[in-house]
Amino acid sequence: MNPSAPECPDVGEQWWNAFWNRLQQPAEAAPLKAAAIGVDLKAWTSNLTAIVVQSCHDKGWQAAAKGFPLSLLPQSGQEYLGIDVLAFGSSGSTSDGQKSWRLPIAAFELENSRGDDRVAYSLWKVLCLRVPLRVVFAYRVSWEEARKLIGLLTQNVVGALPMQERAALPGDTIVVVGSRGEGATFPWGYFKQWKLESNTGRFEKV
Repeated sequence: MNPSAPECPDVGEQWWNAFWNRLQQPAEAAPLKAAAIGVDLKAWTSNLTAIVVQSCHDKGWQAAAKGFPLSLLPQSGQEYLGIDVLAFGSSGSTSDGQKSWRLPIAAFELENSRGDDRVAYSLWKVLCLRVPLRVVFAYRVSWEEARKLIGLLTQNVVGALPMQERAALPGDTIVVVGSRGEGATFPWGYFKQWKLESNTGRFEKV
């Protein structure tokens, strides 16, 4: 029997469970697994974007992303604030039925660059947002590379924040790293997540 999906608390746990369940759907899992094994990062990002959007829908959220236009807000669009995937609660109208501006509930950056600084930039971007959930995806061929990436993000991004600002960060901040799986059953072994502990300023593996 496959182990249960890793857990993280609050809104992060709710989304992670929806995401993990979506990863196990054969039609969506097969192309993403092939892209991960073949290090086809363009296909990996495209397929992962669709899964992230669908996981938001499974949560009852509405999401905007490239290829996934959203008409919830007064200004329709596919990407807002330069964020890869931005999710909103399902209700976005005033009492008279007019669309209204509202704050997002979750922000996702899907960074497929091999450069650590690009991933650091994506983390910095979402940390600038006042949302209950911030998630950054990255891909590294080996888990040793993934651990080094997390160390760099901890030191160069989180470590640059004043302690008071870091401790005051609202919601959950999660980094999800994908890899080739090392022969594991998909999706187990293909994705690992680290959650930021605001008090300590460290990412803890979940």
